[in-house]
Amino acid sequence: MSFLKWLYPGMKFKRWLLLFAGGVMLASLGIAVMFNYKYIDSIEETIYRTVYLWSGEYTYAATGVIGSIVVILGFVIMILAARFIIQSVISVVYPSSSEKLVDLIYEKRMLGRGPTVTVVGGGHGLSVLLRGIKQVTTNVTAVVTVADDGGSSGRLREELGIIPPGDLRNCLVALADTEPLMEKLFQHRFGGNSTLSGHSFGNLFIAAMAEVTGDVETALIESSKVLAVKGRVLPASKEHVRLDAIMEDGSIVCGESSIPEAKKRIHRVKLYPEHVEAVQSSLDALREADAIVLGPGSLYTSIMPNLLVEGIGDAICRSKAIKIYVCNVMTQPGETDGYTASMHVKAILDHAGRHAVDYVIVNSTPVPEKVMKECAEKGSYPVKVDEGALNALGVGLIKADLITTKDAIHHDPKKLASIVMRTIYGIKAGMDDLKKY
Repeated sequence: MSFLKWLYPGMKFKRWLLLFAGGVMLASLGIAVMFNYKYIDSIEETIYRTVYLWSGEYTYAATGVIGSIVVILGFVIMILAARFIIQSVISVVYPSSSEKLVDLIYEKRMLGRGPTVTVVGGGHGLSVLLRGIKQVTTNVTAVVTVADDGGSSGRLREELGIIPPGDLRNCLVALADTEPLMEKLFQHRFGGNSTLSGHSFGNLFIAAMAEVTGDVETALIESSKVLAVKGRVLPASKEHVRLDAIMEDGSIVCGESSIPEAKKRIHRVKLYPEHVEAVQSSLDALREADAIVLGPGSLYTSIMPNLLVEGIGDAICRSKAIKIYVCNVMTQPGETDGYTASMHVKAILDHAGRHAVDYVIVNSTPVPEKVMKECAEKGSYPVKVDEGALNALGVGLIKADLITTKDAIHHDPKKLASIVMRTIYGIKAGMDDLKKY
């Protein structure tokens, strides 16, 4: 009975429905004339008289031609009516641009066929990857660190007792498919000297949503609806954790934001408390993925905290997915000073397990000399690719042009997503075929 609601006055639907029905009847009549004209006496007689009066003679081919014309006319009317029906509905649902909605529907159908990818990390690097990968698949899940203790996130963590929302917010915005104004709103940071100073609107929004829904995971789901997010954003854990670093000199530095400032070589990082329960949805995403991507991002303060959550590292190692680590372009002062690509990978294997990485993607494009000098003044240098050491670790090496033209020390979202997807498809096709991609 709900179908009858389409017949309510003012729906602007009935007229086009009747037009479509008329097209169906006309097309049916044309087909009948073409194939069964001998059994439709009145039509046959009308066609006979018309043709005879026009040409002075009659052939059966004329009936077929006329029938074909009627069929074509019927289908044209059906197509026009269908178009008007769709436009009538779309103009209400998406009044700004019906063509854009059609494009979005088509894009969603196509991207929904992409591989299932779970990315693990945090910070700026993870959002860069997500911005690119959402253009090639919507089957993407971001498992995000909850160890951040600085800035707006750290303040909300202390004042409201919630997990830090900053990295979660960045990932939501990176996967968003909404108006630019909404993205600017979520990233807007309050100025002045008030208690709101330094807080971003997105952090406050997630914090408020967490209080309203009573659960941060539910808050992220609802926030994703507001931003029309392509994919999912999940915290690695809902518990409050602190990231500590054990330095090579034996000292211990407490707090994620304090680790790079210590300016000491890191031996290992750990969580406090050590046994932290993982979010079940994050574990499921890792188990069900076609590919798991670690990084890019700060090795010890963005990637490692996820791997130390109970069950995360084990789920990655046990997964049958293709496991890819995206190595940073430059070393990070106070965290990975002097690190080569193999040292990055070894650190991950030491913390998560020896089956946590199958392939490592590294940048193959030289960093401009001017940019290198500027970075060297800050203590940052290009990561050296030591292929022999990587082979000794049993990790496959994939080189590609990854850096942006404007900022030659960071990854380009499109280039990075492209090589990740080519790697996934290439490995599925067999390593012999990987060079073709």
